[in-house]
Amino acid sequence: MSGRAQLMWDEAVTGYDFGRDHPMDPVRLALTRSLVTALGLDRDVNVVAAKAAGESTLRLVHREDYIDAVRAASADPGSADQSYGLGTVDDPAFAGMHEVSALIAGQSVGAAEAVWRGEALHSVNFAGGLHHAMPGAASGFCVYNDAALAIARLLELGAERVAYIDVDVHHGDGVQAAFWEDPRVLTISLHEHPRTLFPQTGWPEETGAPNAEGSAVNVALPAGTGDAGWLRAFHAVVPELIADFRPQVLVTQHGADTHFEDPLAHLAVSLDAQRAVQVACHDLAHEHAEGRWVALGGGGYAVIEVVPRSWSHLVAIAAGRPVEPTELVPDEWRRQVYARTRQPAPHRMTDGRWPVPWAAWDEGYDPADRLDQAILATRRAVFPLRGLLP
Repeated sequence: MSGRAQLMWDEAVTGYDFGRDHPMDPVRLALTRSLVTALGLDRDVNVVAAKAAGESTLRLVHREDYIDAVRAASADPGSADQSYGLGTVDDPAFAGMHEVSALIAGQSVGAAEAVWRGEALHSVNFAGGLHHAMPGAASGFCVYNDAALAIARLLELGAERVAYIDVDVHHGDGVQAAFWEDPRVLTISLHEHPRTLFPQTGWPEETGAPNAEGSAVNVALPAGTGDAGWLRAFHAVVPELIADFRPQVLVTQHGADTHFEDPLAHLAVSLDAQRAVQVACHDLAHEHAEGRWVALGGGGYAVIEVVPRSWSHLVAIAAGRPVEPTELVPDEWRRQVYARTRQPAPHRMTDGRWPVPWAAWDEGYDPADRLDQAILATRRAVFPLRGLLP
């Protein structure tokens, strides 16, 4: 049905599995999918499986020699070439790695195609958002950069302006690198400061190549930033830039690892604030991109406590049936979680902080406050390049 929201899903994406002790446990995908069902959201979205990205699609972003190296490592994990970032602690090689990585990429590319062609207004691939993969290397748990591939496919289909918003706790370095020289793509990343977190990039001074100055935007947040600061930073930077850029499509990455329970980072954001940013991205798509919205997952390593709830909210918002913050988690799903993991599941759909208070930037700022210093550094670095007042 044209205009209806899509959920991209193929059970085989849960095969993206780096091994038992790796933080990126694919159970987070399976539990998200089952929570979406338990909430009754399947009635409000078209669940679609796209085919895996083929060689020509992967080459929109990735080098041929790298794809060959992934194929080789996939066929024989013991022979993985570490010069391509494969077979490392972060990105262990595993049998079938190429196939499942290409499948995840295919879901994001399929989402982009459906939105561009008007087959869906919103399309979600929460298995995607693997934003660290570089054109010639795996990095940070990411083999193929599905987010960059979705954007590259939009450009191939004729899009002239695509905006990418990344709110993962880690800098969206791979997507930024893919479009560093392309003024048709505006990349905006809000992340923990590179001084304290991988990948040690995403400084406010990173603003794009000389022929695309102002097309890369980085908000480097102090460790410990919580709800009010995170939302203040988002609204102090993102809406004004999106309004100026006037994207034809909005692509967003919603890594859930900004949460205060995430074991791999140091922000202190709640599910309530994550939901608020999801709503804001949805609204920005409608205000500036005729509603065209491709929403992806990303990081998130509190795989039971946080990820399934956060991304179920994302699916619900895209479906036009937001789940109320006060809603209880379905008992059916809680039983499934315990049966599968022998761990208790959360009882509520958020952390009980709704509505989340935050102070708007135009109400004034404190030059001695570390968060406000971070916001101002970004505005001073980028806004004048786009003809905007810092």
